[in-house]
Amino acid sequence: MKTILAYLKKEDGATAIEYGLIAAGISLVIVASVFAFGDDLGSLFSDLTGALDGDTTN
Repeated sequence: MKTILAYLKKEDGATAIEYGLIAAGISLVIVASVFAFGDDLGSLFSDLTGALDGDTTN
């Protein structure tokens, strides 16, 4: 009976699950950001590349 109670009180796996949930949440935010701002960031980097190359037509 003591071993069963000791097993139920163990919380080692709970920490790993919490870290997994945090990592999943962060990855969802990154994916949502890429979908939301991907085109805007692409044009921003294109403009920056043109500016660094000396292209002033934009």
